[in-house]
Amino acid sequence: MFKWHEPQHHTADFEMSRMESLLVKESPLLLPLNKDKTVYDGFITVQERDFRIRILLPPDHQLKLAKLQCCWQLKQLLCGYGHIVKQRLHHSPDLVSFVLELKTVLEVALKCRPECRSIPPPQYYSQLIIEMEDLGWDKLVSIDTEFRTLRLRAEDSSGRQHVVTVKLKPKHPVEAPWCSADLPVPLALTWTPQSSLGHVHTQFLLLLESLAEFWAVLDEIDEKTWVLEPEKPSRADTMRRIAIANNVSIKVEVDTQHPKMLPECCLLGAEHVVTPLRNKLNANMHLWNPDCSILQNLRDVLEIEFPSPATHEKSSFSAECGICYAYRLESAIPDQVCNDPRCGQPFHQACLYEWLRGLPSSRQSFNIVFGECPYCSKPITVKMSTQKP
Repeated sequence: MFKWHEPQHHTADFEMSRMESLLVKESPLLLPLNKDKTVYDGFITVQERDFRIRILLPPDHQLKLAKLQCCWQLKQLLCGYGHIVKQRLHHSPDLVSFVLELKTVLEVALKCRPECRSIPPPQYYSQLIIEMEDLGWDKLVSIDTEFRTLRLRAEDSSGRQHVVTVKLKPKHPVEAPWCSADLPVPLALTWTPQSSLGHVHTQFLLLLESLAEFWAVLDEIDEKTWVLEPEKPSRADTMRRIAIANNVSIKVEVDTQHPKMLPECCLLGAEHVVTPLRNKLNANMHLWNPDCSILQNLRDVLEIEFPSPATHEKSSFSAECGICYAYRLESAIPDQVCNDPRCGQPFHQACLYEWLRGLPSSRQSFNIVFGECPYCSKPITVKMSTQKP
């Protein structure tokens, strides 16, 4: 039977035509200059910026042998990305795929080089001045040289000072700005093309007021107790590790929405000291009064008085690790204590774990290592050290 075969050049022409249509769709300003379509010249557009480029292909259209000629802005932008561009030339199956890959590289390069970003139109700056005049220049803490990133101050009803960072987009106010602040909850603001910096500031103030009781609870703890962790609490921190006695502390996690309710508690220290406190916490939990502060409730439930800056020096609770002889190891403080009352030596979790793991007499079960105290040789255990992400 006679079988008709489509000429190979027809198939090649079809593939070329398909590629041309895709290229026009992705980069309509990049066009072939000759009949063989081995020279392409024009522009590729990335983040609303046009970059002049010329692509020279060999007669067989093999991309790995292609040459690129770029405008000086594109050369400057691709500085340091040359090896990536060559890699894309070698591995891209066709010109359309390479152009898409090149655009991805350029987007990354633009993000890493703020000076190469597009300059906003004049109305952007006039709009910014109008908004700042309406808000009040006294609210402006700082602004960067590109007039893109502003830091605005706000004061809550208790006199606490706060700052919100606002990063404006080139199409401001059509595009919503990116906002961040030192908060324990996400800064979710509503935005419309009619919104302004004043709207950001107003919403920020409302959010601050909703957190006023939460911060009041933590401020009392910071003022009236010795806080071991965090070393320098920020407004975003919800945890406090409070000193109870030498090598004994309690870690509390305060709820932002219900700051006076019973928080998540964790007692830290030698078992012979912590166990009685844990028993009191469980037995007196029903006495918790949400109308009182967390600090007062902890006093009542644990039946203790917390050491305060007025009664004790902080050095009384800053015992060094018995292995590394330091108090702070990065951000961690000693939180593992020998349970023998005659010893009570504190250690960093990471230090004790590494020490015990290196001893042939130690044994490990799942994530717990069993061994001997480096000081008194009494039994001691430690959980596997975990790194914070």
